[in-house]
Amino acid sequence: MRVTVVGAGLAGCEAAWQLACRGIPVTLLEMKPAAFSPAHRYAGFAELVCSNSLKAQRLDSAAGLLKEEMRRLGSVCLMAAQRHRVPAGGALAVERVGFSNEVTRAIKSHPLITVKEQTVEEIPEGTVILATGPLTQGKLAQSIGELVEQQRLAFFDAAAPIVSEESVDTSIAFFASRYGKGDGEDYLNCPMNKEEYEAFYQALVEGERAPLSEEDQKQFAVYEGCMPIEVMARRGKDTIRFGPMKPVGLKDPRTGHRPWAVLQLRREDPEGKLYNLVGFQTNLKFPEQKRIFSMIPGLEHAEFYRYGVMHRNTFLDSPHLLEPDFSLRKDPRIFFAGQITGVEGYMESAASGLLAGLHLARRLSQEEPTLPPETTMLGALSRYVSRYPGKDFQPMGSNMGILPSLENPVRDKRLRYQALADRSLQDLAQWMEQENIAPAEGKTQE
Repeated sequence: MRVTVVGAGLAGCEAAWQLACRGIPVTLLEMKPAAFSPAHRYAGFAELVCSNSLKAQRLDSAAGLLKEEMRRLGSVCLMAAQRHRVPAGGALAVERVGFSNEVTRAIKSHPLITVKEQTVEEIPEGTVILATGPLTQGKLAQSIGELVEQQRLAFFDAAAPIVSEESVDTSIAFFASRYGKGDGEDYLNCPMNKEEYEAFYQALVEGERAPLSEEDQKQFAVYEGCMPIEVMARRGKDTIRFGPMKPVGLKDPRTGHRPWAVLQLRREDPEGKLYNLVGFQTNLKFPEQKRIFSMIPGLEHAEFYRYGVMHRNTFLDSPHLLEPDFSLRKDPRIFFAGQITGVEGYMESAASGLLAGLHLARRLSQEEPTLPPETTMLGALSRYVSRYPGKDFQPMGSNMGILPSLENPVRDKRLRYQALADRSLQDLAQWMEQENIAPAEGKTQE
């Protein structure tokens, strides 16, 4: 049986890859390059919009654990990420274009995947995975809304600006990673003293924002994980200084002391020609971004390669709509994957696609349905979006708090997280062996 996957983002590519590598023919429908959403710019698959970081690599971190679980199941995105990584301290960051091209080549070259460039306006017939992303719009969004009886929620997220490295004043900005992690040149740091920070803060909270439509103003709700910097700043003068501008683990070589606040710039490309402003997602008007961010020491003459943007995202009320395998309860032939399900983050989105593809492949191969153990990050995430018990369901990224507690409690946080990770990987390996689940085999091409 052929499966239709709608959307070639991270989730759609992972779903198509898992299905095809397990012998299921796939038709992948993607609207680019004929049409683009408000946030997308590049024609390739698996485009990274907000940031080029896939978060921490340490196994004793939630993000690192999730990636390791995905790697063991044969994630196409992680294969591409390893090939196109750029220095980022303890994080896995990638050069966006190379990463996208790598995933695109892998998907298009697989003999069981047929790619069709077209805009989808109605839910396709037959077995389908809808991985259309949080920016699903137009007739397809209306069709999904009718299917789920309008049980949808909306929130806004934003992307950070990108500047050219040569325009950063390196007599002020300095290369360093917090606490000396990485090779010392993974981040550019723009230090501020107290007076500089307070002037910048005042300008930031008074900056003019891009207007929202009347409908969007009524629905406006910012998700905590991707909050515009100016919205975060309005929560208090020190909020961003203890958040994205925290100076801990850094020392200004000009003074020999820790700065009052720091803006970190992270590489966008292997050559280090472009850097993004870490944590500076914003909805300020473009001229305001230039004026206000140029107040930051080291960025007085910054050349902005891309300004920050903000857009409305939509996600399902998944606990009332989806099974843990990401299929729709009222119509099991339809699966959802990606941020539209209520997972938050690049790798979380990809993980939902991986799981949807894996579960569907097993179903079509007449194998018993089975979920990853709840002790794994993959299992915990799928259960969160499908079985969240509260009334205020919100998108969730990977975190150690959604894993079951250890049988023998460990007080030290680092040791506790390591123990949770060890248990997770042990249980994942046992599950894969018991259910005869092999990694999705395939190679990205040069």
